[in-house]
Amino acid sequence: MAAPLEGFLTDEQREVLKTATQSTEILSSSPKSPSWLMSEHQIKAPAGERAPNVGIAVRHVRRSHSGKFVKVKKEGGGGKGTWGKLLDTDVDAHIDRNDPNYDSGEEPYQLVGSAVSDPLDEYKRKVASIIDEYFTNGDVDLTASELRELGSFEYHPYFIKRLVSMAMDRHDKEKEMASVLLSALYSDVISSTQIKQGFFMLLESADDLAVDILDTVEILALFIARAVVDDILPPAFVTRAKKSLAESSKGFQVLQTAEKSYLSAPHHAELVERRWGGSTHITVEEVKKRISDLLREYAESGDTAEACRCIRQLGVAFFHHEVVKRALILAMENRAAEALILRLLKEASEEGLISSSQMVKGFTRLRDSLDDLALDIPSAKSSFESLVQLAVGDNWLDSSFVNSNGDVPIVEAEDDEKLRRYKEEIVSIIHEYFLSDDIPELIRSLEDLGLPEYNPVFLKKLITLAMDRKNREKEMASVLLSALHIEIFSTQDIVDGFTLLLESAEDTALDILDASNELALFLARAVIDDVLAPLNLEEIGNRLAPNCNGTETVHVAQSLISARHAGERLLRCWGGGTGWAVEDAKDKITKLLEEYESGGVVGEACQCIRDLGMPFFNHEVVKKALVMAMEKKNDRMLELLQECYSEGLITTNQMTKGFGRVKDGLDDLALDIPDAEDKFKGYYEHAVVRGWLVPA
Repeated sequence: MAAPLEGFLTDEQREVLKTATQSTEILSSSPKSPSWLMSEHQIKAPAGERAPNVGIAVRHVRRSHSGKFVKVKKEGGGGKGTWGKLLDTDVDAHIDRNDPNYDSGEEPYQLVGSAVSDPLDEYKRKVASIIDEYFTNGDVDLTASELRELGSFEYHPYFIKRLVSMAMDRHDKEKEMASVLLSALYSDVISSTQIKQGFFMLLESADDLAVDILDTVEILALFIARAVVDDILPPAFVTRAKKSLAESSKGFQVLQTAEKSYLSAPHHAELVERRWGGSTHITVEEVKKRISDLLREYAESGDTAEACRCIRQLGVAFFHHEVVKRALILAMENRAAEALILRLLKEASEEGLISSSQMVKGFTRLRDSLDDLALDIPSAKSSFESLVQLAVGDNWLDSSFVNSNGDVPIVEAEDDEKLRRYKEEIVSIIHEYFLSDDIPELIRSLEDLGLPEYNPVFLKKLITLAMDRKNREKEMASVLLSALHIEIFSTQDIVDGFTLLLESAEDTALDILDASNELALFLARAVIDDVLAPLNLEEIGNRLAPNCNGTETVHVAQSLISARHAGERLLRCWGGGTGWAVEDAKDKITKLLEEYESGGVVGEACQCIRDLGMPFFNHEVVKKALVMAMEKKNDRMLELLQECYSEGLITTNQMTKGFGRVKDGLDDLALDIPDAEDKFKGYYEHAVVRGWLVPA
């Protein structure tokens, strides 16, 4: 029989090959193949022929001439009497997908690790979609609803960061929309603490943002200034955040820009609000006017659906408490419209147009102002009690508003009827002053009342009424405080009055959204006008609860005072002041001192200083007087300073500042006046002995 061709297999060999292939997995699973498998699958070659070069699953084994099985060298590739290694499972086999016998199940596979989903990454992805949608449709209510449904409230600071950073890279329209959304979400969806955390995260990442957005510092500064103006960030945030950032960082530059370029500028609120065109934002005064108009129209027409549509169209869900308050006042003033007003508020509540929290806030604000309201509506308290009972009875006012005894928690009238009458009188006196600008007449009216123990109450009422008016009245209030301090108010009266104001700062902010900034300006202006000393601010701050709005307002006032050219800026913060430039004031001071030195009268010189009308700048009088005394070697200037101090014209604070400025410039003075340092020491000792200065 002819020998088979090279590579030809007999039927017996084919059968063995098939069996060996099926056993591949078993054989490859063990490093040493069992002996029973080797004996069972051994293939004999025909006599006189070499075994065909076909593979078998048996590894590292060959048959010797003696008929015994012996191991061959590991990974051996064949040799005499061996099958080779075509089916050796330790070697990666090439799989041809074009082979007719290709089986996809033979493809090699590997385990792929499945990444664990990070909840924060998932949150960031979802809020990015929510923000994109908001920039498209501008629907504040829908965005707030989606954010609530998303949950993960602990991640809300990341929402702030993502919203602002996305808006920064878009047009002014989106920047304005982002600011409006933050105001709407504040307190109802996102807490004040989360707002602070979100903005601080933005400050920390300002360096990274600047890589993609070249004007990051300017834009982020505007966002922070806008947040302060909108009362969602406390002004003290700027001061506190600075302490946590490196001075070389972009975040620190952002805070400096916000403070110096925006928050310290006159009329900064209007400037910041209109910076991005205000396309979606209206001022608080405009909102209040629109609310009053729509309520009056509703009282005439009785069309509840139209009134609800107008309220919704305002787009200020976060300010609906003002709708509630003004509606209730209208019901008190016009009893014929009471039923209509109650129907409107009930409908707005049932539709979800006015939330329960906004409803309670509106009732609370009205309750807190009942004393003042009673001056115009004598039955205000009883009417309010009746309205509360009806609202709770119809289930559109939360019953928690009523205390456990079922009584309306109305602020009762003061036991001291004398104080009540005093409040009524001073409101009339202040209104007359705003009309007449007659300070002597006001002082006479207060003296006629004969109740100096209530001076702090007068100050609180004066500032509160001025804050709700125009800049003219605010300037008049500051000027009046200076006059009252000289004539009839003690420093303690001023301190006590500002303390009363700051204790009620949170309530005031409900009616006057920029109240915190306004109060800070009044405080800072009082220091500049020498009505208060800087130490008095610390005293006021120590009286207040830590971390309250009032404490933050004090910190802002201290920041305003410590800024460069603070005196000039604060004197003109409401458009007032003498209108002189600083250089003009310096020239006038030099001239009056030269006239006095050449033989002038002390009384006349004091009057000229008083006529300057710049008490915050009297340290310049002290400085120039001391320098002139050194140059002229004439101690007559010390007599003038003594008279100014005795009259209260120049305060200890201004004296200290003037002496300090001379001390700082002694090195330069010594170039022209060799004994300047010795003379200064003599003047300093003279001032301490006479009480002008407090020894260090």
